[in-house]
Amino acid sequence: MDTTLPPVKSSAVLGVLCGVGAAVCWAIGFVAARQGINDGVSPLVIALHRFVWPGLALFPLVAREGFAELRRIGWHRGVVLTLVGGLPLAILSYAGFLFVPLGHGGVIQPSCASLGGLLLASLVLKEPLPRRRIVGALAIVIGLIVIGTEALRTMGAHGLLGDFMFVVAGCMFAIFGMLLRLWRIEPMPAVAVTSVLSLLGFPLVLPYAGNIASAGLFENVLQAVAQGGFAAAGAIYLFTRGVVLLGASRAAVIPALVPPSTLLIGYLALGIVPSLSQLIGLAIVVAGFRLTQQA
Repeated sequence: MDTTLPPVKSSAVLGVLCGVGAAVCWAIGFVAARQGINDGVSPLVIALHRFVWPGLALFPLVAREGFAELRRIGWHRGVVLTLVGGLPLAILSYAGFLFVPLGHGGVIQPSCASLGGLLLASLVLKEPLPRRRIVGALAIVIGLIVIGTEALRTMGAHGLLGDFMFVVAGCMFAIFGMLLRLWRIEPMPAVAVTSVLSLLGFPLVLPYAGNIASAGLFENVLQAVAQGGFAAAGAIYLFTRGVVLLGASRAAVIPALVPPSTLLIGYLALGIVPSLSQLIGLAIVVAGFRLTQQA
């Protein structure tokens, strides 16, 4: 049996492909969430769809042999991962759309996840941070400022509140990615543990059961597939695989691929045309991403 490792270049290409796949999955979740909130669906209900279905599907995997997988990871680690990458993250991600349009959430949250991930990879994991990545990170910050300025100018303080929610959510995900690398947790256990432990938050959405019913069959199926299938299970698996293949510092900027994916899918699916400020900020963010991926 050939036990040689794949060439470094091949691993990097596969890691980037996993990153692109994760970005598209997250973008689908953002666009579906925007559609749901437009139709009056509560952010808590959308967050429920994100974790209840993969949680129920993966419960047998986590529960087998007396929760052996969770004991191997550690209950305290599982809880921490769920707090920063599970249900609380989803609620913040979707609640922000109550205050700002799709372009803000689709750009600010993943960009902050990238910036926070780069910083944590350098400070905590001691991974090198070349000058090009520093310049790229600064470019991402400038892009975020452009978008944030639009929120203040056109939407006022409540717009900044929505943007702040996305900033916090992005930082939470940056911590999630760093911990995956630090604790050496593989893709499937990461998906399974965060999904199953997020089920503990189910009582939070019980008061909104009527909202689930009033949303209608199509909306609920849409959110179940987009959030549970793509944004949760698919995106977390692909992102975690990208962390393994690329390392934490390079994989940290994978979420910066989400903004162009979100704006494109939002335009195709919902007809949402980005503003000029959003496009300028997006162009700066993408340029920063390219710099962070260069060796």
